[in-house]
Amino acid sequence: MEIVSLSKSVPEMAINGDEPPPPPYVFNKQSIFGSIDVSPPYGPFPVIDISLFSPPSSSADVHNELEKLRSALISPGCFQVIGHGISSSFLDKVRELGKQFFELPMEEKKKYARPTNQVEGYGSNMIVSENQVLDWSDRLSLSVFPEDTRNLHYWPQNPSDFREMLNEYAKKVKSVEQTLYKAIAKSLNLEENSFLKMVGERAPVRARFNFYPRCSRPDLVLGVKPHSDTGGITILLQDKDVEGLQVRVDGNWFKVAIIPDALVINLGDQMQIMSNGIFKSPLHRVVTNPEKLRMSVAVVSEAEVDKEIGAVDELVNEERPRLYKNVKNFGAVVYESYQKEQIALDTITA
Repeated sequence: MEIVSLSKSVPEMAINGDEPPPPPYVFNKQSIFGSIDVSPPYGPFPVIDISLFSPPSSSADVHNELEKLRSALISPGCFQVIGHGISSSFLDKVRELGKQFFELPMEEKKKYARPTNQVEGYGSNMIVSENQVLDWSDRLSLSVFPEDTRNLHYWPQNPSDFREMLNEYAKKVKSVEQTLYKAIAKSLNLEENSFLKMVGERAPVRARFNFYPRCSRPDLVLGVKPHSDTGGITILLQDKDVEGLQVRVDGNWFKVAIIPDALVINLGDQMQIMSNGIFKSPLHRVVTNPEKLRMSVAVVSEAEVDKEIGAVDELVNEERPRLYKNVKNFGAVVYESYQKEQIALDTITA
């Protein structure tokens, strides 16, 4: 049950320039995840051309790109991809329609409001604790796959071509996701469908439009507090102009550069489990900006809720014993840990 109520939404506070931000939004400087640094150095996040994973690429090119992929997945667990086949103009359209939705009057956006204690729809944090640190953001979260799970009630009809755009974008990104799952398996010398079989044919995929309004105190408030993702793979379309995403590598925060036509990829906890800890699900966060709105679109894939996931058998041996217990509905574990500033994977070690 949501037990805390706030008199103003994040967009309203951004417009009014409220200062200081209300206490529920102020990040704990003594957090185990470190204090806020709005501009750390750029991180070691390689750019990988996934077009090389399709014919007629030479075997040498494929081998080299798979080696680069494997290295990125071991650490830092985050990279950017090009060669994905999605045009620059279409990516710009996705960004533009997302911003157009956010700029609608609040009365219009509330038509798609997220019901209490549900994930899908428009809204901000689900508030479950008096001590919860809130994110300085608004979100529109929509189920896109399987198609028969789409709840079109939450799919905006304004802008008028939003639904058509999202349907097309979801299909394009799903193709990228399938390519990545197969390439990740190949990088470990596994059969290419090893991870796809485990997540299931009806693996849920959600698109989440993230809106980060300007914030007067970026030194105190985060757009999203530190967390790792629940699922297998997250595919992120960044804002074309405003930075904000940071990833933690070896105990330090690094910012992710903007490459306008690239997609940012990070692994989720389920991939760390399935790879028996060979690949890492990185902690990441989003800082706020004192002058500009930032928007991003994340497409997150997870295993089917009722499917038990665990390490692929070929990746468990005497030298590398099973690191994590098999688990179902890992999303529930992650959500509870997220609110407590705990690392979900630490709660299911074998």
